Amino acid sequence: MTALLNPHLLSLFLLLPLFFISLPAQSNNSTFYPNCPSYDCGGVTIRYPFWNNEIEPTTQFCGYEGFQMNCYNNASQRIPSITLGDHYYYVRSINYELKNILVADYDISVILNPINCPRVRSGINLQTSPLNFSMSTIDLSFHFSCNGCPSFATEIPCFGIIGRKSCVHIMNMSREETDWGEYSCTQEVVTTVLRDNINRFPDLSTEFGRVLEGGFELEWRTTDDCNKCEESNGRCGHDYTTGFICLCSDGTTRKDHCKGDDQNLRRKLRIGSALLSLVIILIIYCTLKPLSSNCVASLKHKTKDEKDIEIFVTQYGSLSTKRYKYSDIKKMTNSFKVKLGQGGFGQVFKGKLPDGRLVAVKVLNTSKANGQEFINEVASIGRTSHVNIVTLLGFCFNYQKRALVYEYMPNGSLEKFIHSHVPMESSENIGIKKLYEIALGIACGLDYLHRGCKDRILHLDIKPHNILLDEEFCPKIADFGLAKLYSRKESIVSMFEARGTIGYIAPEVYNKNFGGVSHKSDVYSYGMLLLEMVGGRKNVDAGVGSGRTSEIYFPDWIYKRLHKEEFLLDSVKTTEENDYARKMTIIGLWCIQPVPNQRPSIDEVIEMLEGSMEALKVPPKPIFSSPPRSVATISSTLESMPEST
Repeated sequence: MTALLNPHLLSLFLLLPLFFISLPAQSNNSTFYPNCPSYDCGGVTIRYPFWNNEIEPTTQFCGYEGFQMNCYNNASQRIPSITLGDHYYYVRSINYELKNILVADYDISVILNPINCPRVRSGINLQTSPLNFSMSTIDLSFHFSCNGCPSFATEIPCFGIIGRKSCVHIMNMSREETDWGEYSCTQEVVTTVLRDNINRFPDLSTEFGRVLEGGFELEWRTTDDCNKCEESNGRCGHDYTTGFICLCSDGTTRKDHCKGDDQNLRRKLRIGSALLSLVIILIIYCTLKPLSSNCVASLKHKTKDEKDIEIFVTQYGSLSTKRYKYSDIKKMTNSFKVKLGQGGFGQVFKGKLPDGRLVAVKVLNTSKANGQEFINEVASIGRTSHVNIVTLLGFCFNYQKRALVYEYMPNGSLEKFIHSHVPMESSENIGIKKLYEIALGIACGLDYLHRGCKDRILHLDIKPHNILLDEEFCPKIADFGLAKLYSRKESIVSMFEARGTIGYIAPEVYNKNFGGVSHKSDVYSYGMLLLEMVGGRKNVDAGVGSGRTSEIYFPDWIYKRLHKEEFLLDSVKTTEENDYARKMTIIGLWCIQPVPNQRPSIDEVIEMLEGSMEALKVPPKPIFSSPPRSVATISSTLESMPEST
């Protein structure tokens, strides 16, 4: 009974009414946005940022451009649909919290149901849309009127004609598996579906229609124009006469954002009062019990960075990569006993899973790394499966405690083998032939990232430190913290800031006057890596001295050696070794041409590596200079370049 009279508890109960009275109304309530109505269509709630032209004023709409919904009568049912590209798509559901929408081909899901042998429609182009394919989707490639089907594809009997076949395969294959070789087809159509539906209907030969009927999931993001409007508690819209408008909760419209008025001020005061009440309640709660980790966690303020990761982890949870608790991370690393290495964004420790498998655990330093690096790594490498890409086995996210669990690579990074500075006879030097095999493996891994994944992946940090070697010295590309995902339909990637490591960054990453950032940017980094593997030293040697830095960009050195009649390197002893060295050197020089369209694509690099030495021509000598450190340096470099480049 004395506990009930505790003065802290008494204060808690006195403050509770204040907390609930001061809570603001939900901002998504349409009452506060008279120009942004919500409505129901066939059991699907349609509201901002989606809109219906039949209900909203004809001169303007409240929502994102391209997000117009239609509600059609189909017998006794109302059917919600959205137009993407030139076609209608049936809207199955909308999740406003996770910002995703499940859509399906309108003809297949509504008109042609039940499905026998539906036609296949090409995937949509989302390049200029705020919508993106979610990670729960995957592409199917249909090939029609072929002279046969390769082993990795499935024949579709209902599309077959006399003497010709039609086939389908899942587009998560390696380069070798997607090479159709002798099989020629008259048409290829790529369309997007849900991964789960492929598991539900595994027999694509007869059940592909059910997979198509299930549709695919899209995610949306806030458009640049809308950021300022939504931050002011407004809703983005469009007036057909004046263009973009911001609709405010008081029923007025503005050109950019909602200005503070008395109503907004009162709302802010209510929010402030509610937050103050909540803080007081939490303080009282913590004083009533010993300070614990749970109490501390309840007082922690989640940053935008942490919220972004939390949303991402929630969405990513349906995929195969396992999420570990931080206690699991400590247990598998034996409290971080064996340290394997140190990187710019954290430390790597040796660990062991309960089943006995060895792992490498990368513990991120959250004082240096941001949430985007964590998201980049999990989102990109988590969707890959290739012999030359390191496997992500799991991750841990507990706000400030973040870790990534990888397969263990017993031979460490490539860096220690090409920068060991030891004689050729030493066991630490793996020889030029093995380096050539490693170079070929890295190229195959990059080719998979550029062409084999559903979404293209730019690594943007290819260097020896990020190439790991297993027990058989098979190379695996690692560290996707700077990676960039982009659509297969895009050729140029937009970037707001340069990323990468000095000595390996392509010129266009620093300055758009060299060209757009694309898969050719990874090719440049790969070329610098090739030359470094051949030369056995870093591509930028910084001399020390007071007040000056002497940098030797070593491709200039190796280019001179290429034209000599004797062996290219002092370390090679046979003609075979010299051929490997010369081939890697010539290809590396092609890859580091300053203008992207002068470089080969990575699949062309593979052909050059696998081809004969006689077919290779020495490329024109590029202008060698240190990676630019400032805009002024970039400009002066450009002005000094000859017109031929």
